Amino acid sequence: MGNDGNHTPDCYFNRSVEFFYNNSGKLISQVWRMQDRVMLGLGLSVCIIIILLNILVIASIAINRRFHFPIYYLLGNLAASDLFSGISYLYLMFHTGPWTINLTKHQWFVRQGLVETSLTASVLNLLVIAVERHQTIFTMQLHSNMTNRRVVLLILGIWALAFVMGLVPMMGWHCLCDLEHCSTMAPMYTRSYLVFWAVLNLTTFTVMVVMYTHIFVYVHRKSRCMSEHTTQGRHRDTIINLMKTLTIILGAFVVCWTPGLVVLLLDGLIFDAHYVLSFEKYCLVLAECNSLVNPIIYSFRDKDMRSTFKRILCCCCRSSSEQQGEQQGEPLGTQINSLKQEMYLKLKNYLSSRRSKRRATLTSLAKSETPAAACRTSDNLPD
Repeated sequence: MGNDGNHTPDCYFNRSVEFFYNNSGKLISQVWRMQDRVMLGLGLSVCIIIILLNILVIASIAINRRFHFPIYYLLGNLAASDLFSGISYLYLMFHTGPWTINLTKHQWFVRQGLVETSLTASVLNLLVIAVERHQTIFTMQLHSNMTNRRVVLLILGIWALAFVMGLVPMMGWHCLCDLEHCSTMAPMYTRSYLVFWAVLNLTTFTVMVVMYTHIFVYVHRKSRCMSEHTTQGRHRDTIINLMKTLTIILGAFVVCWTPGLVVLLLDGLIFDAHYVLSFEKYCLVLAECNSLVNPIIYSFRDKDMRSTFKRILCCCCRSSSEQQGEQQGEPLGTQINSLKQEMYLKLKNYLSSRRSKRRATLTSLAKSETPAAACRTSDNLPD
């Protein structure tokens, strides 16, 4: 590798992003092709939906007191990582395609680091949830005895480690001084980092699958000792339903992320792996969809979560209707109050007329009958 006045020997810190792409054989599009525009439009739409849905999940857990338990706080943090993923992909969409050529190296590292941070946060959340469920289920409890302080520390630890993993390449584990070991998919990352990252995540997936399998075997054996028509039986059903929901979430995560991690692993292990570029966009779209499916899983699997979603959406619709009423000249709240007042006056007039008729009837009976008979008659009259 030659020297240049703009860089130190064997290092290329002042080279453009395009230089590293050309070195790895990954070409940057110079113009927006139709397929690029379609992918951009689809990606932006999905990102916005991801952000809105996961905000809905976090709001539901915050306002519903039935979700104020450690497992739901961790699920809320998983939704926060999905929300972060939506923001990361949104940033990626505005810095991809022909826009890539205008990026500085710092912007490129930020773009890649955001995606890695979101994945690491999701993986760590799922791992912590698996450990929490493993400890809780083996005592046949629905909720763990973790204090809120410990949950907060766990969440802070998850995000701290996730950001560290996202910053590792920028802090030095890159190929700016070693062009021979640059990867194909991420031209400024070393292949060794891709292997490390892919193996670490795939190993974590395997550990979580083993833990969940162990939990299900244990619950299945325990459930035989519980009657379906007792409190223990209902408690068991609640535990199993929650475990099924968590397993579906884990399964969706593994299905969505494993192809991309395998492609990264192949890119890291094989020196000339240009064929992986044909799978790159599909793997990215599949990974992006994972942050979209989790809120859908919550809504289908958890009745309380679904009803809380409806409450929030109804409040939003009501607020929107009130704003529309104000734009039409009279606030909706004023219209409702006027309607209530009108109904109250009608009911008051109706009751007043009934009392007048009753008094008239009693008066006529008193004139024609004895006082005792009149009293008996009045007792039989309807109120």
